[in-house]
Amino acid sequence: MTAFGYFLSCEEFTPAQLVEQAGLAERAGFTRLAISDHYHPWNDAQGSSPFVWGVIGALSQVTRLPVTTLVTCPTIRLHPAVTAQAAATADVQLAGGLRLGVGTGEALNEHVLGDRWPPFELRAEMLEEAVAVMRELFTGGLVSHRGVYYTVENARLYTPPKEGRLPVYVSAFGPKAAELAAEFADGLVTMSPDTELLGRYRAAGGTGPVLGGVKVCWSEDRERAVKTVHRLWPSELLPGELAQVLPTPQHFEQATELVTEEMVARAVTCGDDPQEHADRLRGYVDAGFDEVYVGQIGQEQEGFFEFCREQVLPRLE
Repeated sequence: MTAFGYFLSCEEFTPAQLVEQAGLAERAGFTRLAISDHYHPWNDAQGSSPFVWGVIGALSQVTRLPVTTLVTCPTIRLHPAVTAQAAATADVQLAGGLRLGVGTGEALNEHVLGDRWPPFELRAEMLEEAVAVMRELFTGGLVSHRGVYYTVENARLYTPPKEGRLPVYVSAFGPKAAELAAEFADGLVTMSPDTELLGRYRAAGGTGPVLGGVKVCWSEDRERAVKTVHRLWPSELLPGELAQVLPTPQHFEQATELVTEEMVARAVTCGDDPQEHADRLRGYVDAGFDEVYVGQIGQEQEGFFEFCREQVLPRLE
């Protein structure tokens, strides 16, 4: 049975707002949380980007729901040994409720230390090695590692994950990444209900859960909702690999000048039709997703959660 969670957007909200949303989500009937990990927002209008591990620590004090990072990049901006320590501590705070979603990252977040931005093939190799390093550290044993991309010397997590391991889910937006996830990940993360991509993952031997996410904009005024999405999240409609290679919010603002309100209205679920919202989520269920995370764009959060509790989630039972 598909589980439904709420997606916390660090790009759009302050730490205090994210913590408040977590409580609202739990009371609305969502059974889990996901959270993004960014150094920069996609554009200046979003206007936020707190350190995800600090926010997760705060979440652990207000909710019992499990939390999944969607997704963090443990390869460039943070060394995998540091990411492993952050994730292990978060898991202990969440009483074993952390799920580590990882990916090959975007230049937007990972170039900030001045490192070269590698092509996908190289980033995929780095990710596989990083996951191997983190898994070894999660055991709580003493680790020394000298690999192609990372060195770890005499490292030990004295606060390891609650169960001595963490589920690691890998993000994939294309067939190569899906096959990579099948090789070494505990599950697959992909945002659209792409049955072909899921098929590639399963055909390559992937047996873990499949996680997806979708952004919507609830409002009693559909036109206002469309304008909100167009102002805050036009990047959702950028094609191809642009989201992985553009380095600054200003570059995204330039690229999304090509995105119109009409395009948003066709692509994003906006307004207050409960059946339309339920059908959008049902598409993930029908595609075979195990977990689906929905994020509300804009400030109309309380109305959205009431809408989901009373009109959307009951249609998905």
